[in-house]
Amino acid sequence: MWLILAFISAALLGIYDIFKKQSLKDNAVIPVLFLSTVFSTLIFLPFIVLSATNVIPSESMVYVPTESMDAHIYIIIKALIVSASWIFGYFGLKNLPITIVGPINATRPVIVLLGALLFFGERLNLYQWIGVILAIIAVFLLSRGGKKEGINFVHNKWILFVVIAALIGAFSALYDKYIMNVRHFDAMFVQSWCNLYVAIIMFVAFMILWYPKRKLQPFHWTWAILFISVFLSVADFAYFSSLSQEGALISVVSMVRRGNVIVSFLCGALIFKEKNLRSKAAGLAVIIVALIFLYLGSR
Repeated sequence: MWLILAFISAALLGIYDIFKKQSLKDNAVIPVLFLSTVFSTLIFLPFIVLSATNVIPSESMVYVPTESMDAHIYIIIKALIVSASWIFGYFGLKNLPITIVGPINATRPVIVLLGALLFFGERLNLYQWIGVILAIIAVFLLSRGGKKEGINFVHNKWILFVVIAALIGAFSALYDKYIMNVRHFDAMFVQSWCNLYVAIIMFVAFMILWYPKRKLQPFHWTWAILFISVFLSVADFAYFSSLSQEGALISVVSMVRRGNVIVSFLCGALIFKEKNLRSKAAGLAVIIVALIFLYLGSR
């Protein structure tokens, strides 16, 4: 069941990426982020309140348990990590084709492995090294496709933003594993309270980074913002539920979730009519093969 949930999460994340791209078209980034996190909070806030008042029984799958202040500190840390990743990622997505951003984000499992190699002295096996090398080749292929659209991977700050978002996102995945499998936090507790804390953080960003400059960075409402919240909330619920099940393998779940790039890539080609798809598709195909080798090396 945990594997089915991972596939469901991947498909929903792909659709979520499309609504992100649509909502950012000619729009200010911070208000989009703030409103989408508010809507996500409103989805889960009733579960927090109804659980605290014992309206929702403890055996329910949507029950949010009461935890200590220490547990909330862990969730606040997660919220800070997620907020940083989203801010960099949304700015990058606004200014780059989704057919480039998606494949770069799909390299997060590779970044996790390289981080373990550099900072924790872990050794990679043959399959993992093949996956890393293939991922590097894939980024090179993506850069060739980007150059045809005037995007220089070395000097383009939006590429840097996407890379930073991917690095922070990779750390976030490791942190998820820790709080779910080591601290044994409940999935609903993590998701519902994290949404609330992210909304608070985004409100601060809204007031400091955007509101004083609102005339220079115009914002307009689009229903795509609401759909961001809906699809992300359901995708994350499937993700955390998958991780919380006995026998779930984080390496497999992470790889499957990165399959969302297939959905977003196809939609980028069909909906947004993005160009130079042949070289980008070659990079995407190499990344998928790299993920398969990472999976084989993690078994």
